[in-house]
Amino acid sequence: MTVLHFTGIKGSGMSPLAQIMHDMGEHVQGSDIEQHFFTEDRLRERGITILPFDANNIEKEMTIIAGNAFGDDHPELVQARELGATIIRYHQFLGDLMRQYVSVAITGAHGKTSTTGLMAHVLAGYKPVSYLIGDGTGVGQEDSHFFVAEACEYRRHFLAYHPDYAIMTNIDFDHPDYFTGIDDVFKAFEEMAQQVKKCIIACGDDEYLQRIQAPIPVVYYGFGEENDFQARNVTKTVEGTTFDVVIRNEFFHTFTLPMFGDHAILNALAVISLCHYENIPADIIQQQFEDFEGVKRRFTQSAIGDRILIDDYAHHPTEIRATLQSARQKYPERELIAIFQPHTFTRTQTFLQEFADCLAEADQVYLCDIFGSAREKVGTLKIQDLAEKIEGSHLLQLEEVDLLAKHGNAVYLFMGAGDVTKFQEAFENGLNTGKTV
Repeated sequence: MTVLHFTGIKGSGMSPLAQIMHDMGEHVQGSDIEQHFFTEDRLRERGITILPFDANNIEKEMTIIAGNAFGDDHPELVQARELGATIIRYHQFLGDLMRQYVSVAITGAHGKTSTTGLMAHVLAGYKPVSYLIGDGTGVGQEDSHFFVAEACEYRRHFLAYHPDYAIMTNIDFDHPDYFTGIDDVFKAFEEMAQQVKKCIIACGDDEYLQRIQAPIPVVYYGFGEENDFQARNVTKTVEGTTFDVVIRNEFFHTFTLPMFGDHAILNALAVISLCHYENIPADIIQQQFEDFEGVKRRFTQSAIGDRILIDDYAHHPTEIRATLQSARQKYPERELIAIFQPHTFTRTQTFLQEFADCLAEADQVYLCDIFGSAREKVGTLKIQDLAEKIEGSHLLQLEEVDLLAKHGNAVYLFMGAGDVTKFQEAFENGLNTGKTV
């Protein structure tokens, strides 16, 4: 049996892809740096071997799946070429795999992961599903009918996919280290739209998505009356959200979600729209909504005494604002404490004022040092530059995390795409051991 070796196996897409192939009976191994990432946990649960990066990991008969964070000069990829081993980039491998199923690619600047998780869960109540979620979760079933995959626009990697369906949640300017501006992002989505086979399901409340041109039908969902699938009569409580769905001005069904915020309604509408297209009954959709437990690092909650701790991947101003809105809905009487770690210097610089504006909506703000990335490790911007724009904010070092304890009966929002979870873990450990009061 050919060994599939994943160079960069801890990546947010690479890890779930490795899990999928393992589940489908392939011999899988991989390599990465030794630092722990939450994306590796489900690899280890499956017994998948994770090695330190080393050219000696590579053998001629292997197929190398190369993570997109690593260039062709990576020692393992150099060795693979010298040996004549097969090398396939992550997005190309995934694109080929998706062709074997009824494929659903979920893309957009924000909301991809949550929508992918919800879509996979709901479809699984109808027919077998394989899925790849950017929170490090992958499940493969050889008898799958559907394949649901998170499709990232960064560096136009999603152009490797030719899905049956594409869900487009929104278009916004992000990844300023690659895209030149919002028009460049729009062009990428326009290119993607040309490759979809059956239908595009897009948020009609997004001004850019309204302009998408495609050779196949574009179905719109949202709050506005012009949408094909519209949410009306929305009721928000501390338990969740209830709303009516109207399809082209005809009542369809009333749905209840155990989730919070307007973005949760939009994500659900995207799922409902595709299910309606696939003739999946409303009662199956509702049942699957009720027992959906969410995805990793998306409003993931825990409680210690009278304190609520929320772990969230929010790393763009739009996402931070949505996370704060969700917390306000569920915990309207509590103080909201934002602990934010910016991710990449270019993003922080590009949206410096927007970060300041959205974080100011919290009751108290703590800022952690900027987290670089595999492609951008240093920069001239300092976390103090952001702190100066947020009145009353505090800089937070890991060894000072017990400072957070002065906020009793509060909701703590640990937000960021880097390793902000280490701040939450340190705070939790202090609370649980009594060192932090």
